[in-house]
Amino acid sequence: MRTSRRDLLMTGAAALGVLASGRPTTARPSSGIPAVGLGSWITFNVGNDPALRDRCARVMAAFVEEGGGVIDSSPMYGSAQAVIGDGLGRLGHPASVFSADKVWTSADRGPAQIAETTRLWGVDRFDLLQVHNLLDWEANLEILFEMKAAGRLGHVGITTSHGRRHRELETVMEHHAIDFVQLTYNILDREAEERLLPLAHERGIRVLCNRPFRRGWLPDRLEGKPLPEWTADIAVSTWPQFLLKFIISHPAVSAAIPATSRVDHLRENKSAEHGPMPDATMRSRMAAHVAGL
Repeated sequence: MRTSRRDLLMTGAAALGVLASGRPTTARPSSGIPAVGLGSWITFNVGNDPALRDRCARVMAAFVEEGGGVIDSSPMYGSAQAVIGDGLGRLGHPASVFSADKVWTSADRGPAQIAETTRLWGVDRFDLLQVHNLLDWEANLEILFEMKAAGRLGHVGITTSHGRRHRELETVMEHHAIDFVQLTYNILDREAEERLLPLAHERGIRVLCNRPFRRGWLPDRLEGKPLPEWTADIAVSTWPQFLLKFIISHPAVSAAIPATSRVDHLRENKSAEHGPMPDATMRSRMAAHVAGL
């Protein structure tokens, strides 16, 4: 039986939570968080519909049962923040959730937006706040660094997506003491391998990967195609597992954050954390296989 709650073991005031339980943790040694998180773009933007909110709460409950980890949202995502807050309230704000949200406005409005985001989640403080898509990033990072220094924030990050503004992101990573970077990385969108992932590894910046399935396009494209026999060597039996193991096995990656509104898909995604992980040779083979389909 899997436990539905986990205690958070803190390794210092600025350390990440390492999830402890009676079975081996799925946390990456370099990050302290489980390797498959939960995004909320589109899937949790359900407004006040009671049935849809119940569905999202069930997904969150399954996420906690499977070990928890990063739940990521943004003011950009419509009602997703309020829906997450509702779900966390129902679950009693489990310690195994690593709360991650963003500031997505000009810096003069940043504190007010952060306050509203905090209210919607129903948390005292966030484990991670990120500057969304580098919007007014210099001034917004100053706000987040000040919050962290005052003990009102765990970690500071910055995000981009769709492969945009990588050169600017590289500059931020080189010159600012951020804790996390979030970017697009999947088995087809691999530009981050060239510079950003090595730089993150070099500087000790933890990496969250968005769009791991290209918003569902990749699993849909691969559906019905047989998995290669050699995937048995890495305990893969479905394409979503295949796609996620490719991402989370990269040495620089802390977690992928696929979004879903289905409990069965959530459990399938989380199952990618378990079993053998592909090495560099296997990862190359996986990428070549998908590119050839």
